[in-house]
Amino acid sequence: MAIISIFEIADIIIMTLAVGFIFKDVFQKHHLEKFDKSYDPLDKYIETTDNKEAAVKRTKQFLQSSFFIACLATAPAIIFHELAHKFTALGFGIEATFHAAYFWLMIGVVLKLLNFGFIFFVPGYVSHFAASSPLIDAAIAFAGPFLNLVLWIGAWLILKTTIVKGKLLVVLQYTKYINMFLFFFNMIPIGPFDGASVFRGLFAALLG
Repeated sequence: MAIISIFEIADIIIMTLAVGFIFKDVFQKHHLEKFDKSYDPLDKYIETTDNKEAAVKRTKQFLQSSFFIACLATAPAIIFHELAHKFTALGFGIEATFHAAYFWLMIGVVLKLLNFGFIFFVPGYVSHFAASSPLIDAAIAFAGPFLNLVLWIGAWLILKTTIVKGKLLVVLQYTKYINMFLFFFNMIPIGPFDGASVFRGLFAALLG
């Protein structure tokens, strides 16, 4: 059995495109102008020959577009969060599957098209069989927020210790903020949030 199926890969791609579309306005040009644009990692790949110039220009325009940057900054935080749930469950021998939340993604796209100021939606989720113990259930639930914590701290450390310029600076800044938000948001100990499953599993284990 494959670790990740073709259907899950398709769901990841669809979710990434939807999330990029929903959040692309956050990365519009007026948001990027405050960052230093003196460095562009794509410049060294530009060839001056006429037959290459148009293709390179189109590639640069796409890679610098707000849609692509939105996909690059937002989707990994969500995808890695869900895959952390999945692979942790698999590590305990529990079958787990990633799903794009098509209904919620549709709501997010519709709200975006209607220009709602605040958009709340669930982009994806992981289904798995019941865990064999409360601690395993807590570990699976905590894996997603923990991955966001790692990405948040990782982005913060890179920005703190390394000189980063251009579009990479934009991506890292938003990576830091998005993963910080997802960590605290998902650790809310109520309702369907991961935090509720974490604390419920811990309490059940402690109380026997």
